[in-house]
Amino acid sequence: MVISVKNLSKEYSVFQKETGLSGNLKSLFNRKYETVKAVDDISFEIEEGELVGFIGPNGAGKTTTLKCLSGVLYPSSGKTEILGFNPNERKKAFLKQIGLVMGQKNQLWWDLPAVDTFILQKEIYEISDSRYNKTLGDLLDLLDAKDIIKIPVKKLSLGQRMKMEIVTSLLHNPKILFLDEPTIGLDVVMQQKLREFIKEYNNKYQSTILLTSHYMNDVEELCKRVIVINHGKILYDGVLSNLVHEYSPYKNIRITFKDNVEPNKFTKFGEVEKYAYPQLELFIKRDEVSSAVSKILSDYEVEDINIEDPEIEDVIRKVFGGE
Repeated sequence: MVISVKNLSKEYSVFQKETGLSGNLKSLFNRKYETVKAVDDISFEIEEGELVGFIGPNGAGKTTTLKCLSGVLYPSSGKTEILGFNPNERKKAFLKQIGLVMGQKNQLWWDLPAVDTFILQKEIYEISDSRYNKTLGDLLDLLDAKDIIKIPVKKLSLGQRMKMEIVTSLLHNPKILFLDEPTIGLDVVMQQKLREFIKEYNNKYQSTILLTSHYMNDVEELCKRVIVINHGKILYDGVLSNLVHEYSPYKNIRITFKDNVEPNKFTKFGEVEKYAYPQLELFIKRDEVSSAVSKILSDYEVEDINIEDPEIEDVIRKVFGGE
């Protein structure tokens, strides 16, 4: 077990200021604080080589959890163990084995080429010349980024800068990688390229990756297992495909008819989502799909029929909404 989290909590005291001049004066003498639980008694374990999606809405506690696991923040309570280390102690041997990429944070020197930051990282992590050259070459090949490392960072596009951020975080070959919104703000082409890189890197180095993202395409393509968090609490931890079955007991049926039909006659099969001739959309319970489709095919002239699970994004939205 390379990552073990037991009853982790992180609380903040948030200052509550009243509005207006009188409120400002009152706050000078009587400051009011509210305790906010960013992470609320969560527990999970991750095996070596796993690529796990850590998903939730804004303010759910994702980034706070990653910061606690990487040693950036001290938890209020609970126990975390990464590769046998306590992240809070921030031991040199621990820091050499983790990497943290935050899509909204910049660790590159803005006015200098990215290669200068790479050289600094080489010295900080005490990487030998041979290992540095090999790792840098491998990463640049995977990211197709050899031609941009000598260009000042401020002249790179957002996607190019993200590539350089990732190289910076992976030069020391971390065993654990925390990716916090690595594709945020990127166009769909660059998002796909980064997803392919993350998948290939995970396969090649068997690194353990914990990924947060608001883009469900990232999670669907990369992660077999997901941990869903909201309001600081874990709502689901398991196989992504099982999430659909657990939280959505219906299948989406799209039927294209040859002739016009009366949609209210189909309410006996399930919920009619919409009808616009020639297509009807139905939500039917999973265990009733076979019999309902057989009945429809025998009673009506059907040109096409499509049976699908609901979109992952729709299921996740229901989970967040407590439905």
